[in-house]
Amino acid sequence: MQPIQAVRWSPDCNAVRIIDQTALPERYIERDLRSLDDVCAAISSLAVRGAPAIGIAGAMGLVVSLASFDDPATERLRARIAVHAQRIIATRPTAANLAWAVNTVAAAAKEPHASGREALRAMRAVADALLADDAAMCRRIGSLGEQLLGDGARVLTHCNAGALATTGIGTALAPVYVAAEHGRQVSVLACETRPLLQGARLTAWELSRAGVPVRVITDSAAASAMRARRVDLVIVGADRIAANGDVANKIGTYALALQARYHGIPFYVAAPTSTFDPAIPDGSAIPIEQRGRAEVARINGQAIVPNDVPVDNPAFDVTPADLVTAIISDRAIHYPPYRFVP
Repeated sequence: MQPIQAVRWSPDCNAVRIIDQTALPERYIERDLRSLDDVCAAISSLAVRGAPAIGIAGAMGLVVSLASFDDPATERLRARIAVHAQRIIATRPTAANLAWAVNTVAAAAKEPHASGREALRAMRAVADALLADDAAMCRRIGSLGEQLLGDGARVLTHCNAGALATTGIGTALAPVYVAAEHGRQVSVLACETRPLLQGARLTAWELSRAGVPVRVITDSAAASAMRARRVDLVIVGADRIAANGDVANKIGTYALALQARYHGIPFYVAAPTSTFDPAIPDGSAIPIEQRGRAEVARINGQAIVPNDVPVDNPAFDVTPADLVTAIISDRAIHYPPYRFVP
């Protein structure tokens, strides 16, 4: 079976090729992003999603968005880069990886270059390196995290933090994949993850494709599964981690952490160091993206909320650090007390 490549260059290297995750699991569609509008629309619509994946897609997309630039002056190129970068970063304000990756590629143009074209070549080289580094990062998280999974481990996860959310084998699912590669019997209980069902649609799709046993449950069934001792540990991803270890992740993560604590079940967060934001002291300062009403109020075009009833739709919540057993990064397994500094 070919590995999933959620984000990569198109064969002509003039576009960012993504798997359109809004179509899964019913249809497998790949899309090429060839303009700034394409990149911003794909990220904001969740056609490409997952903190590491949108970071890489945004970084590569910044390069693609400047392909038609034909002014040799580096000063004018830098001005355009700043505008394009800000538009891409604004599409998903919570995920730290997006701003980090886009700014890392943009910084390559700030070095002395003989022409705008040379600056663009330097930006593409940095984007290439980020693409390769992300896959290697996933593998390191998997290698570190697999030691937490004994033979027969039953892992509960939320949303999708697997191969579809990265350019490698994922973050929260990386330990599962590595343990399975080493012959351990592991299984996953995937929360459906309302309102957009990333667990039911995406996590279940990629795990079943990989031959890893997976079962989908409703979000409201997680506590009962824990009480019935059907869960050995919880592993989730993260979109931003504050200096004190507070974690922003998909809405519903906080509830799972509370449930895990009550039932004495370890609660782990898996994320690359690019997700850490030491400039933010705690979770209260993490910006939480608010998404549209229709995601909650309609299912398959059918209204499920009366038209005159308002809806709140935060995409993320913040789990306090004292509910997190450990954070698995690409560098180490971090235990409390957490103190992430630049």
